[in-house]
Amino acid sequence: MSVTTTTARNKRGIDTAGRSPEELRELVSHWGAELELAPAEVIVEWAAATFGERFCVTSSMGDAVLTDVVSKVVPGIDVLFLDTGYHFVETIGTRDAVEATMPVNLISITPVQSVAEQDATYGKDLYKTDPDLCCKLRKVEPLAARLADYDAWATGLRRAETKNRVIAPVIGWDAKKAKVKISPLARWSDEQVEKYMADNGILVNPLVYDGYPSIGCWPCTRRVAPGEDPRSGRWAGTNKTECGIHS
Repeated sequence: MSVTTTTARNKRGIDTAGRSPEELRELVSHWGAELELAPAEVIVEWAAATFGERFCVTSSMGDAVLTDVVSKVVPGIDVLFLDTGYHFVETIGTRDAVEATMPVNLISITPVQSVAEQDATYGKDLYKTDPDLCCKLRKVEPLAARLADYDAWATGLRRAETKNRVIAPVIGWDAKKAKVKISPLARWSDEQVEKYMADNGILVNPLVYDGYPSIGCWPCTRRVAPGEDPRSGRWAGTNKTECGIHS
């Protein structure tokens, strides 16, 4: 399959007005199977041609693989980063490095309340007493509000990461957000990711090399021992496995 785009996002001649949920669902229904086995770059080309400036990327700054793939096809793409107020210093440093060295428009999203304001409202360290609510306030709701400007967004979800993501579609429909959710790397193995990083000199969060294969907020992330599930360091000791963005 071939998708033709131009390099300048504001010169594609594409109608960038937002589509209705019905129209977006129809796109998913038609193109989901068509693009299931397509290379990541072709998936991104389709998204850029279909959604224009109403297409963005989200990144947690564990690495810049997805950002690199997308920005090579769509220079100047909006990259959304959730600045929760609880990130590791290394994660903020990776975000800053991505912004400084890559052809993207990096947008940091902050929650309505600062950490101090949240503590005053809900009690200190909400991540301990109600981690689901903390994620909702600091991740889920801020992202949902910002995504109002877009019809579709690309995520770095990969089926190899966890059993909960095995069914992650390449082109999917997020009913809660009423948006098209695109996972260009969904079929990539760990080996493919490592090869891409080595071949392209990809920025990687230094915590990855310090025993943190999956990186979230520092209070809810621990090192993972060799042989453990890569995501076992997230919300360790609880039944929680996802922040709510992808569920």
